[in-house]
Amino acid sequence: MSDSTALNTITVDGITYDAAKYAAEKAAKTVKDNSALGKDAFLQLLVTQMQYQDPLDPQDNGEYLAQLAQFSALEQMTNVSDGLSEVSKLVGNIDTSVLVGQLSHMIGQDLQWSESTSYTDEEGNLRVDSVKHEGKVTGVSISDGSPTIIAEEGGKTYQVKVGDITRIGAGAAASDG
Repeated sequence: MSDSTALNTITVDGITYDAAKYAAEKAAKTVKDNSALGKDAFLQLLVTQMQYQDPLDPQDNGEYLAQLAQFSALEQMTNVSDGLSEVSKLVGNIDTSVLVGQLSHMIGQDLQWSESTSYTDEEGNLRVDSVKHEGKVTGVSISDGSPTIIAEEGGKTYQVKVGDITRIGAGAAASDG
């Protein structure tokens, strides 16, 4: 095996696979297992129920139809839940994009923010120190999924959470707070 193909492989339980092919097969198997398991389990249960019913007193077809209807309703609710999760992610991405767009208008503005650090003193009490900073906005960033402001103060760059901002605009760097 050449070095260029060695980078595209994965070893699982001592067996080496092509990485892309292994990932695709695993994803296909996971999708198949997750979507077919519920239906197969229901049909297996239904067949087993029919096998072991009392031949002298069989179940009414209406009961089987009711079970099938309940299963279909559950499956549809699961599909709706999955769809809502996707919509929620989409809305979150849109919100972040809009906020980044709004924050980008702050570039070049004076900014005042506070930076808090918490610690436990010698007596075991929780203490919080707050330091005020003043500088200029130089950019906007997304860190861990949340937008932050990039600010410069005295040649040092800070990543400022939106919640830590105390003042924006002309005079923020000159104010006493």
